[in-house]
Amino acid sequence: VQLQASGGGLVQAGGSLRLSCAASRRTSSNNGMGWFRRAPGKEREFVAGISWNGASTTYADSVKGRFTVSRDRAKNTVYLQMSSLKPEDTAVYYCATSRTSYSSSNYSQYNHWGQGTQVTVSS
Repeated sequence: VQLQASGGGLVQAGGSLRLSCAASRRTSSNNGMGWFRRAPGKEREFVAGISWNGASTTYADSVKGRFTVSRDRAKNTVYLQMSSLKPEDTAVYYCATSRTSYSSSNYSQYNHWGQGTQVTVSS
């Protein structure tokens, strides 16, 4: 499975961006998906996850209420709608495929990763 993340860019604080993650294979539609991010000098952190059918979503406390994860199984694509962006959201964002039908905040539960897309939020 190859994952292609896109949609990053430069935005002012308070603005919005939508990230997309397109998977190369239909079989990924049976797997949970996750979004992670890594800011300069910091560890990779879980942002949001979604189950195989979209019925279950999870979020890091730092983004809860501001970010929304969704998926279109017919298009093999997962989205991360980011609103009310803050400078501390600046990071490279990665999408990943879970080993199971559900997402996890543990990055070791993911076996395929996209190349990352840069999100920069200016103050």
